[in-house]
Amino acid sequence: MTYCVGLLLEQGLVFASDTRTNAGVDQVAISPKMHIFEIKDDRVIVLMTAGNLAITQSVVSHLRAAITKADSESKHLHNVDSLFEAAGLVGAELRAAFERDAKALKNHSIDFNASILLGGQIKGEAPRLFNVYAAGNFIETCAETPYFQIGETKYGKPIIDRVVKYHTDMMDAVKCLLISFDSTIRSNVSVAAPIDMLLYRTDSLHADCKERITENDPYFAEIRKGWGDGLKKVFSALPSPDWC
Repeated sequence: MTYCVGLLLEQGLVFASDTRTNAGVDQVAISPKMHIFEIKDDRVIVLMTAGNLAITQSVVSHLRAAITKADSESKHLHNVDSLFEAAGLVGAELRAAFERDAKALKNHSIDFNASILLGGQIKGEAPRLFNVYAAGNFIETCAETPYFQIGETKYGKPIIDRVVKYHTDMMDAVKCLLISFDSTIRSNVSVAAPIDMLLYRTDSLHADCKERITENDPYFAEIRKGWGDGLKKVFSALPSPDWC
């Protein structure tokens, strides 16, 4: 299982993904799920992946290969004119992966399971954030609902719904995401640190603020303890029912 979150804020974008892969209790490993495509001062495009690791790795590899092999007329993530067009390319690669692999996967009783968050900024347009589904279609977030989650979403969703708005300060959003990941990690052993985070500030056109947060990171530990202690304190202060 995986947990990835992308936030679209007034100040920019925040991306976070766990790194655990799990193919059974004796096959647990670390594998990055955040992939950055960057041309400094022109574009930053970030992909975060969830689902079948073989499928998503194949999609990302084909997207990178398209850049290397490109001729002057072919479109790839380093020359598309918009993030909408980039999302279309990612969707097309997912459909191509389905055509290649879906029948073989079905023969082994394996579902074609993959989803990708795509966000960033291309020079000349505002930052954008998309959720690309396994079928290759996609949706874009908006100021009213400024985030997407993929993977194991349910445990970390409530705190985001309560705290994150389009105008939320970026550093407050980072705190919120760490709490969201803590809640998910506590409730699902298939999600775990290290957590990869990227903060992208609007119009910087450079992915220069990246952090890998480990299980023993002092700030993460402080946030986890403070949140846990605070919840217990608030819970203790709530009135007890008087109807029984």
